[in-house]
Amino acid sequence: MTHAYFFGYGSLVDQRTHAYAPTQPAKASGWARAWCATPDRNLCFLTAIRDANCAILGLVAPVPSQDWSVLDERERAYERHEASADIDHSAPGSSIAIYSVSDHRRSIPTAKNPILLSYLDVVIHGYLQEFGADGAAHFFSTTQGWEAPILNDRSDPIYPRSQTLGDATRQTVDSALARFGSTIINA
Repeated sequence: MTHAYFFGYGSLVDQRTHAYAPTQPAKASGWARAWCATPDRNLCFLTAIRDANCAILGLVAPVPSQDWSVLDERERAYERHEASADIDHSAPGSSIAIYSVSDHRRSIPTAKNPILLSYLDVVIHGYLQEFGADGAAHFFSTTQGWEAPILNDRSDPIYPRSQTLGDATRQTVDSALARFGSTIINA
């Protein structure tokens, strides 16, 4: 029997943001990440994009009760794509999907739809937990769009799945944003 799984490459890597279990590390070849804006949301968020020269780390998790409706609702701005052939994993007998915003619905983020620092913090915490410092560095190097402005909402998080952070996560994020020369907007 084939089981349905999905590949998480952003906030889903921080297991504190969901109850999908069990998860396992995986790699999606032929994909990169990008920050994007869409007409569906007022803020910028991550999407997977096709890139033949890239591979991204993430987690695979089973679809609850083999019913996509809950995940499709959480990922409502995205389209679900069959990606089993692209994903290196250890989930036997599985079909794996990846969510991606379609090209025609993606735009470059601006100050009107910035990256939430509270969202980025959650993503990086997940990568540090699952893949260590090298995994966080890999996330930064395989994600496009760091010219997008960053809204510093740490003191009053806007991101609905924000989490408590340790100093190591904040330092990792802040150091990377400084290297990128990112524009930080105070909330």
